[in-house]
Amino acid sequence: MKSAITVSLVPEAMGGPFVFWNGLENAFQQAAAQGFDAVEIFPPEASALDDTQIMAFMEHHQLAVAAVGTGAGWVKHRLHLTHPEASVRSQAKNFISEVILKAAQFRAPAILGSMQGRVEPGVERAQALDWLGEALSEAGALAASNGTVFLYEPLNRYETNLFNRQLDAADFLQERGLSTVKVLADLFHMNIEEQDLAATLRALGGMLGHVHFADSNRRAMGFGHTQGAPIIEALRSVRYSGYLSAEILPLPDSLTAARQTMESFRSLLA
Repeated sequence: MKSAITVSLVPEAMGGPFVFWNGLENAFQQAAAQGFDAVEIFPPEASALDDTQIMAFMEHHQLAVAAVGTGAGWVKHRLHLTHPEASVRSQAKNFISEVILKAAQFRAPAILGSMQGRVEPGVERAQALDWLGEALSEAGALAASNGTVFLYEPLNRYETNLFNRQLDAADFLQERGLSTVKVLADLFHMNIEEQDLAATLRALGGMLGHVHFADSNRRAMGFGHTQGAPIIEALRSVRYSGYLSAEILPLPDSLTAARQTMESFRSLLA
């Protein structure tokens, strides 16, 4: 398993669960200094990421890009895939497609979290799920054609009413034949919705594509009450070799959060 840490480039998301906020150069420097393997990027849009610059940072600091988030499409533009208006859904798909193509330049997957939306008033759940399935199918196909996968993140009940539990989301992907879409398991959301985190991760097995490494209070692992050892044991049992990425609040400050994350990562994987 590999370690990653998050950086947000979206001022409108200030206060959200991202560790670094002072630009990509600073984030790469700090991540390398703390011993991380990769950086996960939350950009305002695909065009905000300079391929040449990021590849130079990757080479200089010997870091990968773990994933690229699409959430700014919701935060900045209020776009999502289950909106009642077809024009909004189309804009959301275009925003996500551009991020997929950009992320693929760094051999990284794109993430669908908040842009999945929710079942809106006046829309039948079956219809919303059809829209979601169609969008995931298109995104997964585009990712696969560019050498990556697409990551779908179930969120807790306060953020969406589509899928809150990991296995419900995995079943949906399998029923729709979406083999190029993997589940992103966020331990913070799981702490709210799942009865047994380790058992759920075992049950996900090969459907698991990415892990957000967060404690129960969305702070760095070790700053809450989540038991990390059973989680790592479960991940090893399914031969998970991807990232544990710290999508966490920068508390009490970014550097302390980064150091605590790496301390927990090394301790748990020792």
